Amino acid sequence: MADELTATSARSRDAAGPNPGILALVSLALLVASLAASAVMTGGQTFVSPFSTTDRVVAYYRDNVAAVRLNSLLQFGSAVPLGIYAATVYARQLRLGVRVPGPAIGFFGGISASIFLMVSAFITWVLSRPEIAGDASLTHALSFLSFATGGVGYVVGIGLLVAGIAVPALILGFVPRWLAWVGLAIAALSELSFLSLVIEPLQVLLPIGRFGGILWLIAVGFLLPRSRAAANREAQS
Repeated sequence: MADELTATSARSRDAAGPNPGILALVSLALLVASLAASAVMTGGQTFVSPFSTTDRVVAYYRDNVAAVRLNSLLQFGSAVPLGIYAATVYARQLRLGVRVPGPAIGFFGGISASIFLMVSAFITWVLSRPEIAGDASLTHALSFLSFATGGVGYVVGIGLLVAGIAVPALILGFVPRWLAWVGLAIAALSELSFLSLVIEPLQVLLPIGRFGGILWLIAVGFLLPRSRAAANREAQS
């Protein structure tokens, strides 16, 4: 009997897929590495804002080809575990018996964020090409597109992913209530970040969603129960 219980427990762990907390941690590590690598390789320069002058934008991409390419590589890598995270948590929520739109909304948001980040990485890589740097207007336009997809697009997707996890977790008690409420606050601010497309001061919301959201996903990824039985045991304790 003990052997059967052990085997059943092992099968349950296998079916749960990769640990979401580790996936989110890897995604954050690659994202931070992309920023750090750019700063080191450019002598401490911050990544150029598309709202800078055209001359400055063109000069940055022309003079820092290796840094821009490494940044795009690591940013693309960061998007992959995020997409796996969304799929893993979606499957786990269904296994936990969540039969409301939340998991599907979160899955849509996580996949959207992953794809937007990939698109932004590809655009950044294109900006490192000398053929593009010769056209100042095109370079500046692509820098805005990279910012929009990797900024607003990514953060709004993260907000949906966080909300899709936080709402069922709050109602069903899968994580501490305070953590669920923090997730809802991050999700709300992330969704409001789309207003920064017309109200530039609201761009301050982007780092809140980008880094606050992924840190929240790390915490929840480690705390979310693997099965309904595990959730019931935690609720009883």
